[in-house]
Amino acid sequence: MIQTLSRRTLFLTAGAVALTGCAPETADASTRHYANSPFRRVTDAQWRQRLPRAAYDVLRHEATERPGSSPLNNESRRGTFVCRGCDLPLFRSQWKYDSRTGWPSFYDVIAANIGTKTDYAIGIPRVEYHCARCLGHQGHVFDDGPRPTGKRYCNNGVALKFVPA
Repeated sequence: MIQTLSRRTLFLTAGAVALTGCAPETADASTRHYANSPFRRVTDAQWRQRLPRAAYDVLRHEATERPGSSPLNNESRRGTFVCRGCDLPLFRSQWKYDSRTGWPSFYDVIAANIGTKTDYAIGIPRVEYHCARCLGHQGHVFDDGPRPTGKRYCNNGVALKFVPA
C-alpha cells in the first residue's frame, strides 16, 4: 500500500507540475492593456521571418542565449533598451548593472511594459517576464539585485535592442 501510494503521489505531482508549466499565463494589468496589439496577431511563421534565429528562439520559444555572448553586456551609453520583437521600451540605461552572470541585468523595469508568469521549466518555480505588447520572452527576475529594488532582471541580450539617447 505504501509503495502504491508513493507511486501515485509521484505521478500526480509530476502531472501537476507538467500541467502548471503549460498553463496559460496570468493576465496582469499590463498584458491586458496590450490585448488588442497587432503584435499579438503575428503568426509563428511571420515571427521566424522577422527575427534573427537566436532572437526568434528566445522571444518566441523561451530559449536562453549563451552567457557572455551578448554585445549588450558591455553597453554603457545613455539610452533605452527596447524589446527586439516590437520596440516597446523595457529598461532605462541607468538601471543596468554588471551582475557578473553573463547576461544584461537591470535592477528596475518599466513595469507597465512587462508581464510575468511562473515558469517551471527547470523544475522549480521562477518568475519569467515578457514584453507586455508582443509577449516575447525576455528573461527571469530574481531577488538578489542591488538597491534600491533588490531585483535582478536577468535578460537575454538577443531579446533587446539598444536605442541611444
